[in-house]
Amino acid sequence: MQATDSVSGHDSASPSCGAAKSVVRRYHAGQPVAGPEPDWLAQEMPLALEYNGISHATVLATPCDLEDLALGFSLTEGILRSPADLHDMELIESEQGYIAQLTIASACFSQLKQRRRTLAGRTGCGLCGLESLDDVVRPLPPVAGPRQPIAPAAILRAMEALKRVQPVHQLTGATHAAAWADSSGEILHVREDVGRHNALDKLIGVLMQRRRQQDTASGFVLISSRASFEMVQKAASVGIPAVVAVSAPTHYAVQTAEGLGVMLIGFARQQDFTVYTHPQHMA
Repeated sequence: MQATDSVSGHDSASPSCGAAKSVVRRYHAGQPVAGPEPDWLAQEMPLALEYNGISHATVLATPCDLEDLALGFSLTEGILRSPADLHDMELIESEQGYIAQLTIASACFSQLKQRRRTLAGRTGCGLCGLESLDDVVRPLPPVAGPRQPIAPAAILRAMEALKRVQPVHQLTGATHAAAWADSSGEILHVREDVGRHNALDKLIGVLMQRRRQQDTASGFVLISSRASFEMVQKAASVGIPAVVAVSAPTHYAVQTAEGLGVMLIGFARQQDFTVYTHPQHMA
């Protein structure tokens, strides 16, 4: 389920698909403040991913934009080489959660069967179930730089707007966001999830849809979390040239971004940010 913001024109999740009410009791200084009252909580449900009829992975995710998540996960995990390798997808709701049944190209499916993986249970787990270091650090081509240098004003504009385009987080305080901004800093797409990896996979899924595939060299990604290795690798896998994070990057993320040609920015808050790699891409 999606909603379109009438002011900025970006597309984002409707809070009704990612949050549910629960009765809570509030305390202050050890004393109850009031009687029971309703409050909003972020939802998370299992999403099972099946490829050509074979179960491959299960992730816990906020039940919004699950088709985007399935496509983005498939691309950033190297299961699909491009969106054209996805022939069909059906999302099925069950009592236990959701099942995404993907029909993929035979060459991709043959390769997948050789990469045995069991991923289950944890929310937003970036590397769960991978069997070897070769599976973790996949060889990727370096990313070409942005089509035009990114101005500091564009980064500040996008970070300021990010606060206003997270409806589920505003209700619950429990979700991460990943957003796509153009070179001027206007946010065009945003996705939310209880898992930061899921949020980025959802965003990549919507960027890479065949019917409106986004030129990933024409903007940058913002994430409301820290920048870990997996987040950089996911971005680089689809040619995103710049990642801007609200919090800190890890050392491995910086090393990875340096090697892959990704400009990595952290601590983007208020009027400040820190450029860790490839500062030549700044205007």
